[in-house]
Amino acid sequence: MSTQLKLFILSFSLVTTIQANPEPQYPCKPPYHNSYSFCNTSLSYQTRAQSLISHLTITEKITQLCNNATPMLRLGIPSFEWWSESLHGIAANGPGVSFNGVIPSATLFPQVILTAASFNRTLWFNVAAAIAVEARAMYNVGQAGLTFWGPNINVFRDPRWGRGQETPGEDPVLVSAFGVEYVKGFQGEGDLMVSACCKHFTAYDLEQWGNFSRYSFNAMVSEQDLEETYQPPFKGCIEEGKSSCLMCSYNQVNGIPACAHQDLLQKARNEWGFEGYITSDCDAVATVYEYQGYVKSPEDAAAVVLKAGLDINCGTYLLLHTQSALDEGKIFEKDIDRALLNLFTVQMRLGLFNGDPLKGKFGKLGTKDVCTSEHRKLALEAVKQGVVLLKNEKRFLPLTKVDVASLAVIGPMANSTSNLGGSYSGIPCYPKSFFEGFQDHVETTTYIDGCIDVSCGSTENFSEAVHIAREADVVVVVAGLDLSQETEDRDRVSLLLPGKQMDLISAVALASKRPLVLILVGGGPIDISFAKQNPQIASILWVGYPGEAGGDALADIIFGKFNPGGRLPMTWYPESFTSVPMNDMSMRADPSRGYPGRTYRFYTGDQVYGFGHGLSYTNYTYNFISAPSKISLLGSPIKVHSAKNNLQMGRTDGLDYLHVDKVPSCDELKFSAQISVTNNGDMDGTHVVMLFSRLPRTLKDVPQRQLVGFARIHTESYRATETSILIEPCKHFSTVNRQGIRVLPLGDHTLVLEDLEHFISIETQ
Repeated sequence: MSTQLKLFILSFSLVTTIQANPEPQYPCKPPYHNSYSFCNTSLSYQTRAQSLISHLTITEKITQLCNNATPMLRLGIPSFEWWSESLHGIAANGPGVSFNGVIPSATLFPQVILTAASFNRTLWFNVAAAIAVEARAMYNVGQAGLTFWGPNINVFRDPRWGRGQETPGEDPVLVSAFGVEYVKGFQGEGDLMVSACCKHFTAYDLEQWGNFSRYSFNAMVSEQDLEETYQPPFKGCIEEGKSSCLMCSYNQVNGIPACAHQDLLQKARNEWGFEGYITSDCDAVATVYEYQGYVKSPEDAAAVVLKAGLDINCGTYLLLHTQSALDEGKIFEKDIDRALLNLFTVQMRLGLFNGDPLKGKFGKLGTKDVCTSEHRKLALEAVKQGVVLLKNEKRFLPLTKVDVASLAVIGPMANSTSNLGGSYSGIPCYPKSFFEGFQDHVETTTYIDGCIDVSCGSTENFSEAVHIAREADVVVVVAGLDLSQETEDRDRVSLLLPGKQMDLISAVALASKRPLVLILVGGGPIDISFAKQNPQIASILWVGYPGEAGGDALADIIFGKFNPGGRLPMTWYPESFTSVPMNDMSMRADPSRGYPGRTYRFYTGDQVYGFGHGLSYTNYTYNFISAPSKISLLGSPIKVHSAKNNLQMGRTDGLDYLHVDKVPSCDELKFSAQISVTNNGDMDGTHVVMLFSRLPRTLKDVPQRQLVGFARIHTESYRATETSILIEPCKHFSTVNRQGIRVLPLGDHTLVLEDLEHFISIETQ
């Protein structure tokens, strides 16, 4: 690392937290600065943004190209901090947020991977909308910005990835759906309440593995995998979510730095219709030269990213090197103006140039709107819907209070609240540990850590844990991961429980009167084969990073106040998967080189638990009420001009297929699959219906199955509930060929609902 880059990174790590102002500073303040045309709200956003650009000197323009935009006092424009974070609540990361003011905390919702496990679009939207309210409220008291850099919609490709916890999981349909709901809920309808940013574009899912680092990693991705797996979440975020920001990642994609990849950045704008600003990840412009050596000078780095379509650099590289790049003729002023137009237009949409924000549409939001009881209830609901019941032998759970006179709670995370948020957390409002949650249900509840920390390097405290386990009616062990094991800049090297945690669990299980309950904390998959097979471990629940409501939620589930219904949003692999090179971006299995593939769609090896696994305190059966058995592309109401060759037909492994972009009227092929779900138990519950499709069996090189849609429904004991899932054949029955072209195979497709199958033939006549 060069001395210059070290200084840049040091400068960001030492940024002092902003001090809260009693109210936000704003442009267009009367009487001296409100007469500019860029303050005229009757004009279009773009016209006003262009007007602002026309007032600036080249020096002033360049000062706007970093996250901490310099004030332009002669125009009455204060500084603007673009970098605030809100992944699952207002976070302390970045200089845009301060908890040093009249608002000392904000609602800490579950980490994304757990919220995603609810498979509930409405919940996702509502959580994002609640975070947005708190964000705008904090802005109104000078404690936050207006532009927030979330959600993280990279696909959780490898179970060792330290930031997989921040994502909605491994399936591109699931990840895309979450991203769409988050952005819609966060930004609001019409005028932007706050701005969301979909990150990290693209093929980013490695921090530090072996000699590979995210700052220099070259992700070699086939056109097939790029189109089918890595890009769909970003396409959905832009086309459906209407995100106002896109963040490019550190890594290279097929030899070109993501932030300098003109083809990728322009595809977002020209093909997907992106209308927002593009920011780099922090210091990602510097890495183009300093780490990757992609160009010969800092000026070249500034030039190549601006020409590719980047608008702003999180960091100081553009601030320092754009003028010299301009002087050397590597860029022109019009390249800077293009970037500023995107930046200022988003600021206009946020109402930044509309006068006093406290008199605007969102001006009444303030301290009363943060840490509200409604948000607390929503956080609690998000945890309860996300928790996954992995194992429940002989229906050991739920517990009944009258049968539990004493409870032992064991584990280094059982009586801590500092570990419950995961990465990108803020200061929670009313955190409660698991131990405290259990105390509300069982008067005689005892606690011992068993290990001094999550790394669990010693057996020193095992004897105390074994002792209280022998004395208690029921034992709960809380084990798993924390940020010492997985986080930004830290990938895991093993999928096993850290240190001697497995030994602790086994010792306690052997000593306890009854089989114990195992609670697993963490974002990434864990190989707990030993616990899955151990009859002394009756029940296992995965709680992710549950945030501030985790203590109450877990107790409610264990004591039967809530029937768990979460589903795993990622495959849980065995430890042997760690032999697979993390830098191999290929999704499909390749037996010729012993490569097992990745995610449930392509992985061919053993698994601990599969994608979508999740039990309940009741059981369900299903029935297809209605779905077509045949789809004709040439019959009514589908209109085509003449013969088959008009549909761009080809052959693939002996089957006909159509290029999806040549299929006429894809919208007219849509249909709803009507499904009946019967709750066969004595407990009401919410249940996730997951519908998959399987392409014609003779077709090779396609997913083993792929998620079509999902729905979370409320079911009543011993009653049937109906739901429907919209199916778009051009999207859900198609695949991507090796050239990166989406094709629709003809022949028999299969809808898969648990153990039910329904066949649909796609024909051209």
